Amino acid sequence: MQISNILTKERMLCHVQATSKKRVLEYFSKLLATETSSLTSHDIFESLLGRERLGSTALGKGVAIPHARVAKCDVTLAAFLQLEKGIDFDALDKQPVDLLFALMVPENSTEEHLNILAQLANMFSENEFREKLRNTQGCLEKFNLLTRWQPPSDSL
Repeated sequence: MQISNILTKERMLCHVQATSKKRVLEYFSKLLATETSSLTSHDIFESLLGRERLGSTALGKGVAIPHARVAKCDVTLAAFLQLEKGIDFDALDKQPVDLLFALMVPENSTEEHLNILAQLANMFSENEFREKLRNTQGCLEKFNLLTRWQPPSDSL
């Protein structure tokens, strides 16, 4: 699935001032709840928090991908936050997290969920991509970077 199919400009916030993992999950919950009538921001928050309790979704190098499969979710949705200053997200490399991509998928969409997570992990593992994302000023430009990303030809 293409990132452009699940992420919209309206579900992106840049230069956000957040001081905790909980606050970030609240931001994501509100962003994702705007696109679904079957779920409240509280439902989404509880799902994301429940997944974090199983283990941190931080990938390292300042990136985290909070995600959850949600029972009343009808469609896969994503949201993106770039924080003004990195926060502790319990990353294995202990680096503060400033780039966060949240993913919410229907409960029975296990394969799709894993495929999107693999694509995101591949995307955010690229040093050059992360630096471009951090150094690009406008949220629209960041949106374009995220939605136009293609895997390197040697990884196909």
